[in-house]
Amino acid sequence: MTIYESDLPGVGKKFEVELDGSERLVIVTHNTGKREVYLKPDADADGDKLFEVSDRLARKIGTILEGAYFQPVQAEAVETMLSDETYLEWYTVTASAEIAGQSLAEANIRDRTGVSIVAIQRGDELISPPTPGTVLEIDDTVVVIGDSEDCNRFEELLGDELEE
Repeated sequence: MTIYESDLPGVGKKFEVELDGSERLVIVTHNTGKREVYLKPDADADGDKLFEVSDRLARKIGTILEGAYFQPVQAEAVETMLSDETYLEWYTVTASAEIAGQSLAEANIRDRTGVSIVAIQRGDELISPPTPGTVLEIDDTVVVIGDSEDCNRFEELLGDELEE
């Protein structure tokens, strides 16, 4: 997949994303934050405008597309970069995890690793924010925030069943 980026003086930036075949998705980001999305049948054709959204709505749609709202695949770890040095990651507490069966206070995760647990998905229940008394159970999906090194230290607490 190739993405072409060009400046639009006085307007903003244009991104063209090559899709399957010769189609291109064109996203124009205005200096005001507004986004316009077009579909072109090929590189030389004019595009048909699909929709226009505000900056706020575009960011919300972006988080949905990125997977921050829902992870469509079963994975032991899912990584989302929030900034150059901050990650939001999803991990599964395995049977071999050192922290399985411990409360957040007992596990002392923040002091030991540097990550903060911001949510726990337990079956259909979302625990957000978890309290110090929340006990980590096997098969919990734990959402943490931290830098790369902190996330690696947290991963070590999950034991050897974590697959990459």
